[in-house]
Amino acid sequence: MAKLNYSRQREAILDYLCSTTSHPTAEEVYRHIQEIYPNISLGTVYRNLALLVAHGQALKIQGDDCDHFDGNTMLHYHFICNECHHVYDVCMKPSEELNDAAAACFPGRIFGHSTLFYGICQSCMEKEPNSNPA
Repeated sequence: MAKLNYSRQREAILDYLCSTTSHPTAEEVYRHIQEIYPNISLGTVYRNLALLVAHGQALKIQGDDCDHFDGNTMLHYHFICNECHHVYDVCMKPSEELNDAAAACFPGRIFGHSTLFYGICQSCMEKEPNSNPA
Protein backbone atom coordinates (compact mmCIF):
# COMPACT_ATOMS: atom_id res chain seq x y z
CA MET A 1 0.00 0.00 0.00
CA ALA A 2 1.38 3.40 -0.96
CA LYS A 3 2.38 5.86 1.73
CA LEU A 4 -0.09 8.67 2.40
CA ASN A 5 0.95 12.15 1.39
CA TYR A 6 0.79 14.66 4.21
CA SER A 7 -2.43 16.60 4.60
CA ARG A 8 -3.10 19.15 7.36
CA GLN A 9 -6.78 18.27 7.33
CA ARG A 10 -6.10 14.52 7.59
CA GLU A 11 -3.62 15.16 10.39
CA ALA A 12 -6.27 17.20 12.25
CA ILE A 13 -8.79 14.39 11.81
CA LEU A 14 -6.33 11.80 13.14
CA ASP A 15 -5.34 14.07 16.05
CA TYR A 16 -8.99 14.43 16.97
CA LEU A 17 -9.62 10.68 16.80
CA CYS A 18 -6.57 10.03 18.98
CA SER A 19 -7.64 12.65 21.53
CA THR A 20 -11.10 11.24 22.25
CA THR A 21 -12.59 7.98 23.45
CA SER A 22 -16.09 8.94 22.28
CA HIS A 23 -15.82 6.96 19.01
CA PRO A 24 -17.29 9.78 16.89
CA THR A 25 -19.28 9.35 13.71
CA ALA A 26 -18.05 10.97 10.49
CA GLU A 27 -20.56 13.78 11.02
CA GLU A 28 -19.21 14.41 14.54
CA VAL A 29 -15.65 14.46 13.20
CA TYR A 30 -16.81 16.89 10.49
CA ARG A 31 -18.37 19.28 13.04
CA HIS A 32 -15.20 19.25 15.13
CA ILE A 33 -12.80 19.70 12.19
CA GLN A 34 -15.00 22.46 10.73
CA GLU A 35 -14.05 24.59 13.77
CA ILE A 36 -10.41 24.41 12.60
CA TYR A 37 -11.01 24.28 8.82
CA PRO A 38 -14.34 26.06 8.16
CA ASN A 39 -14.25 25.29 4.43
CA ILE A 40 -13.75 21.54 4.77
CA SER A 41 -16.48 19.42 3.19
CA LEU A 42 -18.17 16.38 4.67
CA GLY A 43 -16.95 14.43 1.64
CA THR A 44 -13.34 15.33 2.46
CA VAL A 45 -13.84 14.07 6.01
CA TYR A 46 -15.33 10.80 4.72
CA ARG A 47 -12.47 10.32 2.23
CA ASN A 48 -9.82 11.01 4.86
CA LEU A 49 -11.45 8.69 7.39
CA ALA A 50 -11.51 5.95 4.74
CA LEU A 51 -7.81 6.54 4.00
CA LEU A 52 -6.88 6.47 7.70
CA VAL A 53 -8.78 3.19 8.14
CA ALA A 54 -7.27 1.67 4.98
CA HIS A 55 -3.76 2.56 6.16
CA GLY A 56 -4.32 1.17 9.66
CA GLN A 57 -4.19 4.55 11.40
CA ALA A 58 -7.81 4.43 12.60
CA LEU A 59 -10.52 1.84 13.19
CA LYS A 60 -14.03 1.83 11.76
CA ILE A 61 -16.64 0.34 14.07
CA GLN A 62 -19.77 -0.56 12.16
CA GLY A 63 -22.79 0.14 14.32
CA ASP A 64 -26.41 -0.54 13.50
CA ASP A 65 -27.19 3.12 12.84
CA CYS A 66 -23.88 4.41 11.44
CA ASP A 67 -20.12 3.93 11.49
CA HIS A 68 -17.98 5.17 14.36
CA PHE A 69 -14.23 5.81 14.31
CA ASP A 70 -11.44 5.19 16.80
CA GLY A 71 -7.88 6.51 16.80
CA ASN A 72 -6.76 3.68 19.09
CA THR A 73 -5.67 0.92 16.72
CA MET A 74 -4.38 -1.40 19.43
CA LEU A 75 -6.46 -4.58 19.79
CA HIS A 76 -9.32 -3.82 22.15
CA TYR A 77 -13.01 -4.57 22.37
CA HIS A 78 -16.05 -2.34 21.98
CA PHE A 79 -19.58 -2.24 23.37
CA ILE A 80 -22.46 -0.73 21.37
CA CYS A 81 -25.58 0.34 23.24
CA ASN A 82 -28.76 -0.93 21.58
CA GLU A 83 -30.65 2.12 22.87
CA CYS A 84 -28.45 5.21 22.31
CA HIS A 85 -26.00 3.57 19.84
CA HIS A 86 -23.03 5.03 21.75
CA VAL A 87 -19.78 3.05 21.40
CA TYR A 88 -17.66 2.37 24.47
CA ASP A 89 -14.28 0.74 24.96
CA VAL A 90 -14.44 -2.49 26.95
CA CYS A 91 -11.43 -2.53 29.24
CA MET A 92 -10.46 -6.18 29.20
CA LYS A 93 -7.40 -8.03 28.01
CA PRO A 94 -7.75 -9.32 24.43
CA SER A 95 -8.21 -13.09 24.32
CA GLU A 96 -5.47 -15.07 22.57
CA GLU A 97 -7.53 -18.17 23.41
CA LEU A 98 -10.23 -16.88 21.06
CA ASN A 99 -7.71 -16.87 18.19
CA ASP A 100 -6.70 -20.44 19.05
CA ALA A 101 -10.32 -21.62 19.28
CA ALA A 102 -11.15 -20.05 15.91
CA ALA A 103 -8.01 -21.51 14.34
CA ALA A 104 -9.08 -24.98 15.49
CA CYS A 105 -12.38 -24.56 13.59
CA PHE A 106 -11.11 -22.83 10.46
CA PRO A 107 -8.91 -24.32 7.71
CA GLY A 108 -6.98 -21.08 7.16
CA ARG A 109 -4.64 -18.92 9.21
CA ILE A 110 -6.02 -16.65 11.95
CA PHE A 111 -4.08 -13.42 12.53
CA GLY A 112 -6.39 -11.72 14.99
CA HIS A 113 -9.97 -10.77 15.74
CA SER A 114 -12.26 -7.90 16.59
CA THR A 115 -15.19 -8.22 18.93
CA LEU A 116 -18.28 -6.10 19.48
CA PHE A 117 -20.48 -6.52 22.52
CA TYR A 118 -24.10 -5.35 22.42
CA GLY A 119 -26.51 -4.47 25.21
CA ILE A 120 -27.74 -1.44 27.13
CA CYS A 121 -25.28 1.03 28.62
CA GLN A 122 -25.47 2.20 32.22
CA SER A 123 -26.73 5.64 31.21
CA CYS A 124 -29.68 4.18 29.28
CA MET A 125 -30.42 1.70 32.07
CA GLU A 126 -30.65 4.57 34.54
CA LYS A 127 -33.24 6.27 32.29
CA GLU A 128 -35.51 3.20 32.33
CA PRO A 129 -38.48 3.34 34.69
CA ASN A 130 -38.05 1.11 37.74
CA SER A 131 -34.36 0.58 36.97
CA ASN A 132 -32.11 -0.62 39.73
CA PRO A 133 -28.58 0.60 38.94
CA ALA A 134 -25.87 -1.72 40.18
